Amino acid sequence: MSDDAEKVARSSAELMLSRDAASAALGVRLEDVAPGRATLTMRVRDDMVNGYGLCHGGLMASLADSAFAVACNTYGVVTVAAGFDITFVESGRAGDVLRAQAVERVRRGRSGLYDVTVTRVADDVVVAEFRGRSRSLGKPIT
Repeated sequence: MSDDAEKVARSSAELMLSRDAASAALGVRLEDVAPGRATLTMRVRDDMVNGYGLCHGGLMASLADSAFAVACNTYGVVTVAAGFDITFVESGRAGDVLRAQAVERVRRGRSGLYDVTVTRVADDVVVAEFRGRSRSLGKPIT
């Protein structure tokens, strides 16, 4: 992988996240990025739990969606979600740090397929699996 590709991935991620008010409000942080890959973390706050004291599924999906968005935008071209599916397999609770690792599976033409695994950092237990479908809009990230 070239240094230029790494630079494009990092600058695309940083620019996109600097404008992402939703991810910022959730406290999402960029941990790592490379072409077609991204790792983000989020600490589950008290205001992020549902009536059972568990991390709200929509917020866990938001973390996974943010990792997906970063990964599919690492080529310097504006790319958006065409859809996603998520399966919750374990719970998160207030105080947990969740890590979302997104990996590109296929990118052909303007379409892509990405898998995101969300784990609880403390014990590396998988809490959710996410599959996202992307569509490039064909214009540069500026």
